[in-house]
Amino acid sequence: MIHHRALTTDYFMDFMLDINIPAPPVAINYREPIMLTGSCFTEHIGNSLQELKFSVLQNPNGILFDPASVAASLVSYVQNKQYTADDLFYLNEVWQSWQHHSRFSHVDQERVIQNINASQERAHNFLKSAKWLIITLGSSFSYRLTDQAPAITHVGVNTFSTVGSKDEAVANCHRAPGQWFRKHLMTIEETNSVLDNSLYQVFKFNPDLRVIFTVSPVRHIRDGVVDNNRSKARLMEVVHHLVNKFDRLYYFPAYELVIDVLRDYRFYDVDMVHPNYPATSFVLEKFMKHYTDAEAQQLAAEVQKIVIARKHKAFHPDTEAHKRFLKAHLDKAKELQDRHPFLDLREEIEYFGK
Repeated sequence: MIHHRALTTDYFMDFMLDINIPAPPVAINYREPIMLTGSCFTEHIGNSLQELKFSVLQNPNGILFDPASVAASLVSYVQNKQYTADDLFYLNEVWQSWQHHSRFSHVDQERVIQNINASQERAHNFLKSAKWLIITLGSSFSYRLTDQAPAITHVGVNTFSTVGSKDEAVANCHRAPGQWFRKHLMTIEETNSVLDNSLYQVFKFNPDLRVIFTVSPVRHIRDGVVDNNRSKARLMEVVHHLVNKFDRLYYFPAYELVIDVLRDYRFYDVDMVHPNYPATSFVLEKFMKHYTDAEAQQLAAEVQKIVIARKHKAFHPDTEAHKRFLKAHLDKAKELQDRHPFLDLREEIEYFGK
């Protein structure tokens, strides 16, 4: 006779691997400004924190994927680097910067320079008083300019100009011809060097800053599955080395939460590359639980109710019921703003008060 082990309730409860997420000795609260920089997954976290009314500045250069670009951008914020026309190139009928996302690109050269420098100034001032910096690294692959990238030429229709020294790392390729670039897999030593140097300058600039590293769970599948994993592994090795070296650095396991805990394609978008809304919500829930203090968690729950109500679309906006809905939430938003003056609920108060 075969004896089967009794299936208890606990047997069915544990469908996920457990993961230890150590909380930092000092947790984040609402009064502490947070800068975020790095890959597109940075903006999932940043947008959520911004919606919850934390004081947030994210990706002043736009989305950045590789450590060389992230490190260079941080140093530029410390130095408050100001860009000129010599830092731009002309391609596809718009002016662009090798160090910035295409959201800064424009047909008007002066406008590009103004927008970039305004973002630099904002980042410099914000980083000076920020209490937290969240860095999300996406890939160890860095794209470097080759001697195939042309030198400065005349500018006109269907012509271009470009600047940049040979082998300079670029943050965005801007759909330039592939032969202009050399794809470089940064070594562990190289990655450690650029990040270590940038952190040294950042900590000198703002001695009170604490840094949280994450590695993006977004699969860079265009590199191939094997090279994507090699790339992520190098990021992991460097990040943990730095966390062990500095007492103000922490690691939040966003990558492991998606890849090892959720570990199912149901938690990815149709491209099977980007985590979907349930996955990013799961990661944010863990972040709030382990990296923010109890007061912040309670306040975030109250803010979220106001924010959700703000998104409510009324089928019959002229009814008395909807007017009561607006009045009730206007009172709640004002009361919450009065109790916590550091919150910015002006948009919600204006909406409910109209």
